[in-house]
Amino acid sequence: MTTEAPRNRWLEVTGGTRGPAYAERFRRLAAEGRDMHGEARFCDALLPRGARVLDAGCGTGRLGTELARRGHVVVGVDIDASMVGEARAEAPELTWLVGDLAELDPREVGGPDAFDLAVAAGNVMVYLTPGTLAAVLGTLAACVTPAAGLVVAGFALDGGNDGLLVTPDAYDAACAAAGLEPVDRFAGWDREEWDPAGEYGVFVHRRR
Repeated sequence: MTTEAPRNRWLEVTGGTRGPAYAERFRRLAAEGRDMHGEARFCDALLPRGARVLDAGCGTGRLGTELARRGHVVVGVDIDASMVGEARAEAPELTWLVGDLAELDPREVGGPDAFDLAVAAGNVMVYLTPGTLAAVLGTLAACVTPAAGLVVAGFALDGGNDGLLVTPDAYDAACAAAGLEPVDRFAGWDREEWDPAGEYGVFVHRRR
């Protein structure tokens, strides 16, 4: 009897077709005057000018494009080709790759130790293929510089709209196993004070 391999949660929930709808939603929110760049401000404040950033789970490229506008060198990767297509259309001058973070070879995005910061925003950690959190964090750790490179992730702590869940303890344990040490944690991208009973968390870890 064979056991079917787990499927990526994002592709299972969305079918890998929501790129155009997401891009349109963000354009509409921006037109309404909504603040679209909290994640970019957060990451930018951690970095020197001209830093190298891996946008892990880049989606439609909203975060990576804004970080590039702020002067950083950005490479984005996402498992959803429909999302990457929107990122390429919006910012064709940047590097956007289709790939599964759980299977990513650091050489595909510039090599080991190539980045000052890897960021996984937008509930990326929640929507990974089940059982791959440790592998993904190991890859992100390998992509950032030793003793200084940062891994930043933000995700819903209540399971989000689809009832999926990554607890802070599980995330911190996986980071530790990947050779990442905690730096700080917040309840949101505007550096709201951490709330252990809150619905959202932003975690900053440094490679040892």
